[in-house]
Amino acid sequence: MQTPSLPTVPGPETGLRWRSIAADDVDAWYALIRRMAEADRPGWVEDRRDLEQALETASGDPALDTLIGLDKDGAARAYGRIALNPGSETGSGFGGVDPQWRRRGIGAALFGWQEARLRQRLLSEHRKHGVLRTYAEEANASHIALLESAGARVVRYFTEMSRPLHTDLPHAELPAGMEFQTFSAANSDAIRRAHNEAFKDHWGSEPRNKERWAFTVGHPEFRPDWSFAVIDSGTGEVAAYQLASFDPESQSIHGYKEGYTMLLGVRRNWRGRKLAPAMLGEAMRRFRDGGMDNAGLGVDTENPSGAHDLYESLGYRPTHREVVFDKPVL
Repeated sequence: MQTPSLPTVPGPETGLRWRSIAADDVDAWYALIRRMAEADRPGWVEDRRDLEQALETASGDPALDTLIGLDKDGAARAYGRIALNPGSETGSGFGGVDPQWRRRGIGAALFGWQEARLRQRLLSEHRKHGVLRTYAEEANASHIALLESAGARVVRYFTEMSRPLHTDLPHAELPAGMEFQTFSAANSDAIRRAHNEAFKDHWGSEPRNKERWAFTVGHPEFRPDWSFAVIDSGTGEVAAYQLASFDPESQSIHGYKEGYTMLLGVRRNWRGRKLAPAMLGEAMRRFRDGGMDNAGLGVDTENPSGAHDLYESLGYRPTHREVVFDKPVL
C-alpha cells in the first residue's frame, strides 16, 4: 500500500504560522495551556512534564504529530497533537486555542488536521478501521459544540468525584491474609502487571507497557507514599492496588488540596472480598495524614461493576464530568 501524503496544516487564514512542536517550545506551550486553563477552569491541567513526555513517547513522532500556531510576534496561540499507541486503532486528539484567538475557526482547522494525520498514520500501518478520540469538559460548551459540529459523537461520560477528609473516614478493613504494601521500585512491575490484568476488559483501556508505566510512576505528581498494593500473604501475589497523585494546582482549581486516586483495581480472583472500600479508606487516611483536605477520583459513568455506587456510599460526591467523543477516520 502506498503511504498517503501528509495532511496539510492549517493555512494563513488562521492568522498564525504553523510548525511542529520542538523541545524548546515547552515554556511557550505550557504558558498557552495555563492561559486556556484560567479561562476554561478544567478539572485537571497538564504540567511541564506531561508536555515533555508528549515529545518523547513512542505513541507519536513530534515532527509529524504535533503543531503549534504562532502569531506575528512569535507567541504561541494554538496547538494540536495526536497520539496512537502501537497496535491500537484508537488515536487520541489534544489541542486548544488561546482564549483571545477563539471564534476564528482555528479549533475546527486543528481538529481537521488531527483527523487527517491520524488517518495517514493508520493507513501507513495497513489499518482498516480507526477513530479519533477526544475528551472534553462537559461545562466547556464551545469545545462540545466544536466536536459535535465536526461529526464526533458522544461515546462515554466520566465523572470526577471528591470527598472531604475532615469527616469520619470509612472503617473497612482488609480480610484476613491480606496486607497493604506501600509502592516501591521492588513491587512496581508486579503492580503494573496486576493493573493490566484488572483492566483487561475495561472500556477504552489499553495495556501499559514498561515505558508508559515508568512515566506514570515517575511523574512529579505521583505519590508513592500514598500508593500501595494489597498482597495476598498466602501466595505473595498482588491482589489489588491503588496509585495516588497530588496536583499542586488543586488548591487553585478546586479551592481545596486533594489527594487523588488515579488508578484502582482488583484482580479477578480476588474480587468480591471488599478490597476496594478497604483500599479507599486506607488512601483517605494517607491523604489526610499528608495534609490533604479532600480525596478525589474519577469513574466511568457506565462502569458495570457498580463503582459509582460504591464511591457514593463512601462519601464521594460528583464535582464535574468529562465527555468522550469519537470520530471515525477510516
